[in-house]
Amino acid sequence: MDHLVRNTVIVPTRLGVFRARYSPRGVTSLDFPRRTGPRFGPSAKKAPFFVRQLARQLKQYAKGNVVRWNVPVDLSSGTEFQRRVWSALTKIPRGQTRSYAWVARKIGQSGAARAVGAACGVNPVPIIIPCHRVIASDGSLGGFSAGLPMKRRLQQLEARIA
Repeated sequence: MDHLVRNTVIVPTRLGVFRARYSPRGVTSLDFPRRTGPRFGPSAKKAPFFVRQLARQLKQYAKGNVVRWNVPVDLSSGTEFQRRVWSALTKIPRGQTRSYAWVARKIGQSGAARAVGAACGVNPVPIIIPCHRVIASDGSLGGFSAGLPMKRRLQQLEARIA
């Protein structure tokens, strides 16, 4: 049951201060900077290696550098459908976007675009699993858990480094 143990670290970056939670299996959540909430907390300095690696990679990403995410993620909180969606999102190339309908077709459920949107909305590790690369079929941004300005900012950041 040690996989249920959760720890938290705070990672300051150029995009803002992120909060990452992790278990012995990997990163369980990555929370975007908010206008309110704690600015300070435990740093990654004494955390397991993969958490320190996450902090380094997040900082590099926020600087606009190409990052190949190689930290373990613990997606055990997701359903089978959600994990299939999240896996498909990792196939979207940096600097590009795909529609919710494209993701639905990619996982073999062409009529499930809305369910794909819901799965994107509960993605526990945004940026690592790039739900910000998914847009509506009409080209509009759709939704994003950290808000549309952040979604646009991440897309612009990635377009420069693609």
